[in-house]
Amino acid sequence: MEKNSKIYIAGNTGLVGSALVRKFTSEGYTNLVFTPYPEYDLRKQPQTTDFFEREKPEYVIIAAGKVGGIIANNSYRAEFIYDNIMIASNIIHAAYLSKVKQLIFLGSSCIYPKNCPQPMKEEYLLTGPLEPTNEPYGIAKIAGIKLCESYYRQYGCNFYSVMPTNLYGPNDNFDLETSHVLPALVRKFHEAKIKNNKEVTIWGTGQPRREFLHVDDLADAILFLCLNINSEEIFKQGISHLNIGSGEEISISKLAELIKKTVGFTGQIQFDESKPDGMLRKLLSSARLNELGWEKTITMEVGILKLYEWYLKSSQNRHS
Repeated sequence: MEKNSKIYIAGNTGLVGSALVRKFTSEGYTNLVFTPYPEYDLRKQPQTTDFFEREKPEYVIIAAGKVGGIIANNSYRAEFIYDNIMIASNIIHAAYLSKVKQLIFLGSSCIYPKNCPQPMKEEYLLTGPLEPTNEPYGIAKIAGIKLCESYYRQYGCNFYSVMPTNLYGPNDNFDLETSHVLPALVRKFHEAKIKNNKEVTIWGTGQPRREFLHVDDLADAILFLCLNINSEEIFKQGISHLNIGSGEEISISKLAELIKKTVGFTGQIQFDESKPDGMLRKLLSSARLNELGWEKTITMEVGILKLYEWYLKSSQNRHS
């Protein structure tokens, strides 16, 4: 990959896509291209194919998709499976037709079985049922993984997938109906602080443990892979993707305490045990990626503080 290579980042305005834009731009890559919506709807094959024929990208990173937390995953099951399958299928096939040099597809740790051994290794894919609340999303992401693998095996395409753990950072989604747990807690504690509430209520028991990675670390990992790893090196190991995680996990209750401290909320934390917990543990094994030479650099304390500062700044901009 050269500094002037044409790089297409699908989903450039989202959490991951915007982090990729920041990272690649800061490293001197000057020829990034994007798909403006609604002119190009990636769920529609003719529009996607037209974009590839017009722009002819050399490298593709698929960060586009419909995402959300446990409420959104469970409430919009049809949209989550349809939109994500169509986006992956259309981009991957168009990349094949356009003879793209390299494509990286981003999945999610929810591809792994509900009762998966921990930490979750790449080879545990498709060894058991998925967690029911996010099964449609997980199936769509598995389809994307298998598309990349199949286009490699049949056509020799340099296409492969990466599985990030739970991500957070600038441009995160703070909508309490559709967001993931970490940004949702940041908003809950901030609003409780502003309103002088005496307590914050959190879904579940607080016992589930989750792994988190700052999105800027993910962007760094993806650039590392673009420059150093091709699909053959992954598939020859008998796996279809690489995990990208921090290697650290924290319980929801301890995460809540950390966010409470960062925000400066002085009230109490209550857990609504009538609400679902989801999987009790979700820790990726990132041993393979670490062996290739990549490690995360942003700690949870620093990452959450950076996220809260961004949230405050973006809130001020929305109300100014």
